[in-house]
Amino acid sequence: MILFLYNILLLLGLILSAPWWIWKMTTTHKYREGLRERLGKVPRRILDATGSKPVIQPSSQPVLWLHAVSVGEVLAVSRLISELESELPTYRLVLSTTTRTGQALARERFGASRVFYCPLDLPWAVNAYLDELKPRMLILAETEFWPNLLSACFHRAIPVVVVNARISDRSWPRYRRLRALWRPFLSKLTAVLAQTAIDADRLRAIGCQPDRVSVSGNLKFDIRSTQESAATTLLRTLSGNHRLIVAGSTLDGEEEILLAAWTQLQAKTGNTTPGVELALILAPRHPERFPQVASLLQQTSFPWRRRSAIDIGQSPKKLAPEKLAPGEIILLDSIGELASVYSLATIAFVGGSLVEAGGHNPLEPAQFSIPIVMGPHYANFRGIVDQLRTRQALTIADKSTLATTLISLLTNPAEASAMGKQAHHVFETQSGATARTVAAIHQILNKIQHARGPR
Repeated sequence: MILFLYNILLLLGLILSAPWWIWKMTTTHKYREGLRERLGKVPRRILDATGSKPVIQPSSQPVLWLHAVSVGEVLAVSRLISELESELPTYRLVLSTTTRTGQALARERFGASRVFYCPLDLPWAVNAYLDELKPRMLILAETEFWPNLLSACFHRAIPVVVVNARISDRSWPRYRRLRALWRPFLSKLTAVLAQTAIDADRLRAIGCQPDRVSVSGNLKFDIRSTQESAATTLLRTLSGNHRLIVAGSTLDGEEEILLAAWTQLQAKTGNTTPGVELALILAPRHPERFPQVASLLQQTSFPWRRRSAIDIGQSPKKLAPEKLAPGEIILLDSIGELASVYSLATIAFVGGSLVEAGGHNPLEPAQFSIPIVMGPHYANFRGIVDQLRTRQALTIADKSTLATTLISLLTNPAEASAMGKQAHHVFETQSGATARTVAAIHQILNKIQHARGPR
């Protein structure tokens, strides 16, 4: 009954919002991208690779379908995917995403032949993928609970495992109010691997079977930027003696605050002493905002450039780009390069935290022993931030104190270095979630194989 009512409301919502969606798809490319896949058209590149057309042959590799919403989730499961491939060589992993930025990063990292847009939670779209891929398991990153997708898997006896599961402070009241609606779906999950004990308790409270919930840790503690991005190589070449402030994953409203703080930093330091020149690397969270932030920078008196316009050897005359000027701002208008660029930072500011958006992942700079500054809004990463703050590895600053906080760290290098070392210590001591997650998935698959018996 709950699923029936959900589908009625979903259909009604689609009908009422159809004019808006049609207008968006007509005027904005990102709303058209992947539309056929989202509506249930399984891409040929996936089918050819899995061997599931016209039918799955007994000798073809069984499929594990892993879903990660956007860039953050793709990064979080990247190491998990590589470890699963090593541990389970007879299986083929395919990866779906929801956002176009997540899709772009996933295709870059894992190849287009196994990456696709997740179907909308419409019965025919979901069933089309399950019919074609016939996955042995659906693995959901964090809390991507979609009733039709879950019900279709349960109907086919496909185990569903949730990894890196969490219920944020902001989401918790909503889940708690609707727990009676969630319980019929969540009670049938095969396993739920939570980030923290608090997340585990919340997941049990909204309907997950208590004995199927365990704490495996946060996969993001296992992220390692083992390959230097092109932007990192480029900026290292151009930076010289500059000290870099890397402001990552910024959202609307934060760039103005950062630029105001940047004005104060320039006035305070003066950039007059050799070896202490500053430059700012500004990395907006969403690519569609790159033009907006570029327009904002155009209105300032600071020298600035787009990262995309300064690739070495890419200028019309093949000239090497100029070194960074004192006080220069680089707009990092690229996808998937920020994590590596953090390694160049003297100080890292992690965005989504000066505005009420819940913050973004501070572990990316922590792995490089970088002192971290965040705003007061970090509910999405409360557990990680609290651990870093306990070790004096992260400082909270609001709009009024951001400039003075940055200046203090710049003028007290010993304090900043100690913060960075503590951040790296937290990063290293909290690792291990990937190994625990792989072991849990392997155990479930072994039980399935044992239940099937020899073929």
